[in-house]
Amino acid sequence: MSVNAELHARRNAAIANGQGTLYPAYIERAKNAELWDVEGNRFIDFGAGIAVCNTGHAHPKLVKAVTEQMEKFSHTCVMVNPYESAVLLAEKLNAAAPGDSPKKLAFITTGAEAVENTIKIARAYTGRRGVIAFNGGFHGRTNLTMGLTGKVTPYKDKFGPFPGEIYHVPFPIPMHGVSEQDSLKAIKNLFKVDIVPSDVAALIIEPIQGEGGFYEASPAFLKALRELCDEHGIVMICDEIQSGFARTGKMFCTEYAGIEPDLITMAKGIAGGVPLSAVVGKQHIMDASPVGGLGGTYGGSPLATAAALAVLEVIEEENLIERAQFIESQFRETLGKLEAEFPQLVGDIRGKGAMMAIELVEDGDADKPNVDLTKAIIAGAMEHGLILLACGFYGNVIRFLPPLTIDDATLAEGLNAFCELFRKAAAK
Repeated sequence: MSVNAELHARRNAAIANGQGTLYPAYIERAKNAELWDVEGNRFIDFGAGIAVCNTGHAHPKLVKAVTEQMEKFSHTCVMVNPYESAVLLAEKLNAAAPGDSPKKLAFITTGAEAVENTIKIARAYTGRRGVIAFNGGFHGRTNLTMGLTGKVTPYKDKFGPFPGEIYHVPFPIPMHGVSEQDSLKAIKNLFKVDIVPSDVAALIIEPIQGEGGFYEASPAFLKALRELCDEHGIVMICDEIQSGFARTGKMFCTEYAGIEPDLITMAKGIAGGVPLSAVVGKQHIMDASPVGGLGGTYGGSPLATAAALAVLEVIEEENLIERAQFIESQFRETLGKLEAEFPQLVGDIRGKGAMMAIELVEDGDADKPNVDLTKAIIAGAMEHGLILLACGFYGNVIRFLPPLTIDDATLAEGLNAFCELFRKAAAK
């Protein structure tokens, strides 16, 4: 039995089935955009731990920052004995968030916690109960965030009941016959059928849906939502957990729309793999929660804040916002060639920055998701030295989330490997 196989057998005996494993390759070390497993196999990482390692694996600045902090102290709880790195990071994140309104921040630990806290804050500020979310959206695996998530399998199946007063409306996807006007009309219909706008606390949206398939909310649609929320006093929440920290060619994807959300969730790429999340929002809204109503034992830990400060330095010093835009151009060029070669299989190429996707269909028909081809590509990724992730309402979208620090040669090698894998899977 191979080392990977032995470890996988031990894993299956010790870890719950619900916490699945995509690839039975047990990683021993990683550097920038490359991973090596316990058997010495090398992989180009086009997943970055699901958009976490935007600054690459084991970046020297992060390693140094976390090591030095560990030597000083690893934990006191920011709500018990605070430390300067937390204050400095809060100042920097408040300044980086879109819009000119005075901002404040709350530190927590995971993306789901960040989302859950935005709902708490919105309800505390408005005194209202209802929340509007979108079909296909993914916001986490806690009970409340499962309720917000707009996809049943595998996230919600068998786990209900979920909290009430959550209302889903269609996300605009022109490719699948849902226009922006359809979505806006659905919200207005909601106000007539299920809940009056004066009882809606918040509306939450991903500027680019993550698990939902990398569908984009256009600047015009986000502006329309901003106007709708302003009209009715609804708190607008932008979930930037997967799209933040230079991932899309802006510090935050919302910047493309030129709007200022009331609250923003931040996680994943925030600290290069050290668990950390945050809610950043308009000061008067953030301060609506009672003292002690927000937080958590590990939120804003000294190790995480040190790592996050290093991440911000790397993003600036290595021009990762511009780098993400270059990565987008390389993916569009390569995937465009595959689209020309396989017009009946490639339904769409989309995304921003280093958050790109290719949707696979049958017979050139957007209403025929090619799930089998998608599964074949994911299954063959290891053989071609790649780490790839799928997503989408029907599981027929390949998403690409490479580290923004990936070098040109490794990027080209990975793209060539994907083309070989695609052609091989398509020929079967």
